[in-house]
Amino acid sequence: MSLPENQHSPDTIVHLLRHGEVHNPEGILYGRRDGFHLSALGNRMAERIAESIGDRDIVHLRASPLERAQETARPLAAARGLEIVTDDRVIESGNKLEGLSFGQGAWSIIKRPSIWRHFYNPVTPSWGEPHKQIVARMMAAVEDARAAAVGHEAVIVSHQLPIWTTRLHVEGRRQLHDPRRRQCTLCSLTSLHFVGDRITQVSYSEPAGDLIPLKDKKAPFSAGGAPEEQRP
Repeated sequence: MSLPENQHSPDTIVHLLRHGEVHNPEGILYGRRDGFHLSALGNRMAERIAESIGDRDIVHLRASPLERAQETARPLAAARGLEIVTDDRVIESGNKLEGLSFGQGAWSIIKRPSIWRHFYNPVTPSWGEPHKQIVARMMAAVEDARAAAVGHEAVIVSHQLPIWTTRLHVEGRRQLHDPRRRQCTLCSLTSLHFVGDRITQVSYSEPAGDLIPLKDKKAPFSAGGAPEEQRP
């Protein structure tokens, strides 16, 4: 996606990197819970990122405090000789449904009337952290990363919904969306290209795309090691 009002070459790029596959054999929506680490495949994805972009002009690296983000950042940090700056602002979005299994998709919601009360407003959304709040904290972190890497590149390791919400905001699109249509696969890069302090282009790539099982590419959260019926 390009923003045609300014076609100059970027002088700074901030990459939003989603974490790799999570070991989640019970297939629950883990959200901000502790104890959810990368799976063996997730670690391979993180290594792939280091191999793919480790030779780029990346001078700044920050990550969500959650284990899966920190573990995704480590190979790249080692490749670039960088310290990982832990940033609470790029943490996973808050969600009232943490701990539930959504292995059967929408049908699992229909079968549980006790959680219907959370779905009265899909725009905000009523079941989780407001999109406006996610955008505000993510954009503040993006600006700090840009300032730390002026003239170079920075990487922020975050989570699917915060990254996708940020992209929708930058592109001027509505926040209401189908989670299955998010273009933000595991270990994908959503790259914000800046000229000065203005975003002039958004690009997207999947350095670890060939490692992702086909059925997991559209999943709203990762469930590595879970049986098929428990996957979202």
